Amino acid sequence: MSERILIVEDEKALRETLIYNLEREGYTVDGIADGISALDSARKNHPDLILLDIMLPRIDGFEVARTLRKEMNTPILMLTARNDEIDRVVGLEVGADDYMTKPFSMRELIARVRAMLRRVRLIREELAVENGEGEEKHELLVSGNLTLDVDRHVLMKDGQVIELKPKEFELIEYFFRHPGRVVSRDTLLQSLWGWEYTGDSRTVDVHVRWLREKIEQDPSNPQRLVTVRGAGYRFES
Repeated sequence: MSERILIVEDEKALRETLIYNLEREGYTVDGIADGISALDSARKNHPDLILLDIMLPRIDGFEVARTLRKEMNTPILMLTARNDEIDRVVGLEVGADDYMTKPFSMRELIARVRAMLRRVRLIREELAVENGEGEEKHELLVSGNLTLDVDRHVLMKDGQVIELKPKEFELIEYFFRHPGRVVSRDTLLQSLWGWEYTGDSRTVDVHVRWLREKIEQDPSNPQRLVTVRGAGYRFES
């Protein structure tokens, strides 16, 4: 069964272009033009990925993302015609996993879609293993009271599972594999979001703040994921 993508875009020409190109890649695609219908479609069809515009009739993309994130963990790639930094940050805050600013190249969008769906497949494979349907394997990375199960995409703190979004997991895995090293925001952007990423370093800051809220004893005074002023971040092991 092909993976299902929900496109929420009120501009008809762009919506149809996205549908055409993604169906050519072998995906099953649903096209929706407004926020209320987007919620209905997502609840009914359970897509594997959602491409979500911000400026929508009835309710905007921010509200759609905020509502869906309370109900499901489906990855959300937010699309915006605005080039305002605050829109990108708000999109991440309400639950989007990534975003692209219009105009964007179809080649880059398809690459982002493939990467996000690849993570969905990995999660499903992990669930299959947990249900006894596949061969279980574990690469465990340990740092103090934190344990990262790379193959199951699970982070544990003091033995308790910590829920992470896909990009949060990629970020903490990167830090686990580079302990004690000062890593710049640009390096993190290039390594985790890709060389063609057109965003800014605030994206990294938002995800780091989310991680601190989950792994630090006192997120306002971080001891594990520390800021090196003017240089980036360092993960203390």
